Amino acid sequence: MHYNRILLKLSGEALMGNRQYGIDPERLAEYAQEIKAVTDKGVEVAIVIGGGNIFRGVSGASKGMDRVTGDHMGMLATVINGLALQSALEDAGIQTRLQSAVKINEVAEPFIRRKAMRHLEKGRVVIFGGGTGNPYFTTDSAAVLRAIEIHADVILKGTRVDGIYTADPEKDKEATKFDFISFEDVLLKGLKVMDTTAFTLSQENKLPIIVFDMNRPGNLMRVVTGENIGTKVN
Repeated sequence: MHYNRILLKLSGEALMGNRQYGIDPERLAEYAQEIKAVTDKGVEVAIVIGGGNIFRGVSGASKGMDRVTGDHMGMLATVINGLALQSALEDAGIQTRLQSAVKINEVAEPFIRRKAMRHLEKGRVVIFGGGTGNPYFTTDSAAVLRAIEIHADVILKGTRVDGIYTADPEKDKEATKFDFISFEDVLLKGLKVMDTTAFTLSQENKLPIIVFDMNRPGNLMRVVTGENIGTKVN
């Protein structure tokens, strides 16, 4: 394996499948099989999921809701998604642990860095819910922070497009894809990879990011084995 310990970042919207909102059990089962394939090869996997399929704090704030309240609701949404993914992974025969930055001891362990690393060493998939535990920080920031804390080799950002383009490929047919791009060029070109806080944190800690299409079967394995899939930022 090209990478031994990865942090997989999934958006909440990724769990919707073809639905308009909520969670698609079939999509969860597909992701579980993709993750199982790499864990069976001995790769240590940690996961951060967004909550946009249930609630997005920024959206709530734009409609008059207090931003802090909205962000707290978004954090709880990520725990709901974490529970759903945990169930799908365990149905696939994978041992998991769900850790939350927001204390909900009845359903998830509190986030403890050393404990998380021990779980990974034992072959368990660790799902990090609750974001960073603080408002005003996105799950992108949570993903980078957790990846740095657990000494992940790379952040794999699973999306519905196959990499980073010069423009939105769903809107601009002339958009061209990057196979590799530097942190500096992403900032210079104003490309949307992650929010600025998360991206800067990744750059400062020399943590590479690979953006790839998670919905294409086998892509996660291809990335982990070192194939040139998606776009690598380093």
